[in-house]
Amino acid sequence: MSFRRFLQQAADSGDLITIDKTVDTTFEMANVAHALEGRPVLFNHVKGYPGWRVCAGPCSDRKYFSMDLDVPPADLTQHLAQALDNPQLPPIVESGSCQEVVVEDVDLYQLPILLHLPQDAGHYIASAVVITKDAEYGRNMCYHRLLRLDKNHFAARIIERRGTYNAMQKVDGDLPVAICIGVSLATHLAASMSPPPGVDELSVAHALAPTPLVKCRTSDLEVPTDAEIVFEGRITRCTTSEGPFMDLTETMDIVRDQPVIEIDLMTHRRDPIFHALLPGGLEHKLLMGMPREPTIFAEVNKVTRCTGAVITPGGASWLHAVVQIDKQGADDGRFAIEAAFKGHGSLKHVWVVDTDVDIHDPAQVEWAFATRFQADKDMVVMERMPGSSLDPSGIHVPGQKSLTAKAGFDCTIPWRADKSKFQKGQYGAVNLSDYLQMDMS
Repeated sequence: MSFRRFLQQAADSGDLITIDKTVDTTFEMANVAHALEGRPVLFNHVKGYPGWRVCAGPCSDRKYFSMDLDVPPADLTQHLAQALDNPQLPPIVESGSCQEVVVEDVDLYQLPILLHLPQDAGHYIASAVVITKDAEYGRNMCYHRLLRLDKNHFAARIIERRGTYNAMQKVDGDLPVAICIGVSLATHLAASMSPPPGVDELSVAHALAPTPLVKCRTSDLEVPTDAEIVFEGRITRCTTSEGPFMDLTETMDIVRDQPVIEIDLMTHRRDPIFHALLPGGLEHKLLMGMPREPTIFAEVNKVTRCTGAVITPGGASWLHAVVQIDKQGADDGRFAIEAAFKGHGSLKHVWVVDTDVDIHDPAQVEWAFATRFQADKDMVVMERMPGSSLDPSGIHVPGQKSLTAKAGFDCTIPWRADKSKFQKGQYGAVNLSDYLQMDMS
């Protein structure tokens, strides 16, 4: 469903928080949204921006994805994996609500773009999905944080040797780009998945939920019809300083020389709602981490029977994972560790547990770690491995892939061991009303 329809559903379910007080986009809005993390928050009155509303937090809990996609929370990983394996080409329609209003004289200062932290380089958009076309592989959708430079220019953080960067290398001049804000939760998930080159993320989105497209007015790009806001422009050959900005690990990312995007046209829905995603917040973490779960799940399933995988918030929803397996052989725990690192290249630490351990409960995972793991036999350590540029403790050399040490922990019951000594004792159930006198006054 569309971003706007999801907000209505969240209102109907009692999850949406509505704020009618006028709130400032400079620090105040980010602070209020952070204080209410885990709930979608709709700001109806934005200081200095009449006619605009701002929403934060629509992607801040797994239950919202479950609610939006009509899939039980426990089945989300399998649902994402199914869509990734079976993308469906979305239809292109004649018109869309994202083009109800066309603005030719673009002025980015007229949009409620947040200034999140005093350390930030300026006003940033962190919620935008960016659509380009690669001359070899076709359509690509991903995220790039955008620093407002002036009325029609952004600086964009574009990671080297990935989709947008690679597409830029295949054209002599500017690369056409469409930047979408306020898209469906399915589109957000698909944009986060990073499938192999040639796999169209918008087709993955359409496999998750209907995602019709409409052509842009100034380029041969297509965008979701129900996006709240679309910028049409070009990634230029000009560069400028970008950063600092708080990243996924809640530490400040460094200043780099990055490409400049020039905006030629803006379209939006009537009464537009701007999606403000908090850097380092729950939305940022879930959208980064959750789409890596199906790729880990798929790789582990190649070597043993995988029954679940979760990227954990304590690992910045990027660097840590817990994998659940139905162990079939003595070395399955080690095989699962190696496969998990293949499934998510930025993964730094992984715990492998049995099917009786709830991978969403950190206390249960730690219990398995305490009772089923021996460091001299069950730990896998890999030195100087390709890692994440987001890990401040890694080795980072400009122009080179970041390096880190990786470790996996096999917390499964030893093969052919007496399983009874590794099981928790189970108390019997009672009806407490038989024992406690209830105060009915």
